[in-house]
Amino acid sequence: MPDPVHVRELTTDDLDAAWELGRVAFGATSERAASTTVAVPGMSRYGAFDDSGRLVGKAVDLHHDQWWSGRAVPAADVAGVAVAPEARGRGVGRAMLTGLLRGAYERGAAVSALYPTVAAPYRACGWEAAGVLRTVDLATAALPRHRPSPDLTVRAGAVADLPAVADLYERVARYRNGMLTRRGELFDFFAADRGLPGDGLTLVEDDGDLVGYATWQRGRGYGADSVLTVDEALAVTAGAARELAGVLGSWASVAPTLRLCPLDGDAVSTVLPLEAARDHERDLWMHRPVDVARAVSARGWPAHTRGVVDFGLTDTLAEWNTGTWRLTVADGDAELTRVGGEADLRLDVRGFALLYAGAARARSVSQAGLLHHSAGVDPAALDLLGAGGPAQLLDYF
Repeated sequence: MPDPVHVRELTTDDLDAAWELGRVAFGATSERAASTTVAVPGMSRYGAFDDSGRLVGKAVDLHHDQWWSGRAVPAADVAGVAVAPEARGRGVGRAMLTGLLRGAYERGAAVSALYPTVAAPYRACGWEAAGVLRTVDLATAALPRHRPSPDLTVRAGAVADLPAVADLYERVARYRNGMLTRRGELFDFFAADRGLPGDGLTLVEDDGDLVGYATWQRGRGYGADSVLTVDEALAVTAGAARELAGVLGSWASVAPTLRLCPLDGDAVSTVLPLEAARDHERDLWMHRPVDVARAVSARGWPAHTRGVVDFGLTDTLAEWNTGTWRLTVADGDAELTRVGGEADLRLDVRGFALLYAGAARARSVSQAGLLHHSAGVDPAALDLLGAGGPAQLLDYF
C-alpha cells in the first residue's frame, strides 16, 4: 500500500524546502528568485508531507483568469509540480492534485490548464491534452517586405506605453478561448517595478492609437547562428501586421533566424511565411474543469447556438462534478443543471475537457472511450458542449 501523505497549503516556513525540491526536480541553478521566498498574492502553494513531516511533493495553483468568448473565467492553472524521487509512484502527485482541486473549487475557480512534462499522471487525474504552444523558426529574410505606409507610425516603445500594449493584447485575446486575461493580483505582483520586456518594444500606431506591437530579444552575435527571438507580436489591422513583419524582416543581415510563437489566425500570422517554419519547440498543454457548472455558466457562447442535452459525468477527483446534468445553451449563455436518473450519454471528465476546449468532437471522444452511449444514440448531440471553437494558449507557465 502507498505510504500515507498529508496535503496542505505551504506556509512561508516551508518555502526553503519547496524551492530545494523544485531545484532538484527541474535541474535548476542555485540562483533563487525573490518570489520563492515570500507569499505571493494570487498563488496557492500546496505540499505533500510524509508521516515524518518531510516535504515530498509540491504543486502551485496560479489564480489566473482565462478569456472564453468575451468573458473572463476564473482558472486554477497548475505549475511547479514536483515529487521527491523516493516518493514517486506512491500516489503523492494524485493526493496533491486532489487537494489543489478542492482548494481551487472552494475559492471559485472554474477551469484549469497545465503544461505537463509527462501526460499520463495528469490524465489519471482528469486533465486531457487540448492544444500545443508552438515555437517556430523562420528565415528572417523570408519575411515579406513592403513600402511603409504613410498612414501608420512605427516607433520604439517606452515603459509609458505598456498600458496601451496590455489593452491591445486584450483586444486580440478577449474573444478567443483559453487565453489568459493577464489581470489580477498575480500579474500585478510580477509587473511591479518591471521595465520594458526583452531588449525592444516596437509599436505601430494609427493616428495615435496603438494597432500593433512586437516585443523582442536581440540575442548574441551576428553570424549564421544568430537568432532574433520575438516574445510576442500582435496586431489588430492587416496594415499593422505588415509593418511589424517589415521591421522584423529588417534584421535579416545580422539575425538570419526569427523565433516566435504564432497565434493561429491572427493578423500577424496571416502575413508570415508559416509554410517555411520549422518547429523549434512544442509545449503540450492540458485542460480540465474544476467546477463543470461554473465552467459552463461563466464563459461566453456563440449567440446563434441553441440546444439542450442531458449527459452523465464521472470525475473521481472532484466528486462535486459527478452526476447527471442537463446542458442548455441559448442566446450567448449556457447553464448546467442537475437532473435525476441516468442519461444515454455518459462522459468521463477527460471527455468533458476535450469537448469544452474544442479539441475534439463527440464522435472522436466516443472512439477514445471517454464518452459512452446506448445503442442507437448519436453521440454528436454533445458537440453542443464544444460550440465556440478551439482553445489556445499564448502564455507558458
